[in-house]
Amino acid sequence: MASAVGGLISLPAWANGWTTETVHSTHQILSRSQANLLADMVGTIIPATDTTTAAGPGAKTLNVHLFVQKMVTDCYDKPTQANFQKGLDLLDGLAQTSFGKPFADGDTAQRTTLLTQIAQSPDKGQKDFYSLVKNLTIRGYMSSEYVMTNLTHYQFIPGHYYGCVPVKTTAVSQPK
Repeated sequence: MASAVGGLISLPAWANGWTTETVHSTHQILSRSQANLLADMVGTIIPATDTTTAAGPGAKTLNVHLFVQKMVTDCYDKPTQANFQKGLDLLDGLAQTSFGKPFADGDTAQRTTLLTQIAQSPDKGQKDFYSLVKNLTIRGYMSSEYVMTNLTHYQFIPGHYYGCVPVKTTAVSQPK
């Protein structure tokens, strides 16, 4: 009973959305260069938009890479974490061989082509790596505070209570 009450008390704090401060992990599995590469990768998967119908920051601007890194670090097993690290190293190596420069220095078309190549690779490890990063990027982006409040107009408590609603008075016949 006590754990249920504790869960109900902590639920609002947890469900309000994540911020950059809440996703910092003390245990890091990525080097600084791998973390920067991950930031560029999520920024390529969900780029910033600047169109007439919708304008918004991309996944890199919203620090979704920190969310992805925390999820992989805290929620996935060691083999998945190792495949994640290996996939980031492979991505940068493929960029060097494909267009002669690091992934971060490639233009949008080069980056997109490289990610498509990894997604369609016959190697299961590469496909799993890309699928993991893509799914966590989408999850992190869609649950970010910016998207939840500005694009989906999420309200933590649905519905409103309007205590002062005008009431029409009608003639009510009295029983005789």
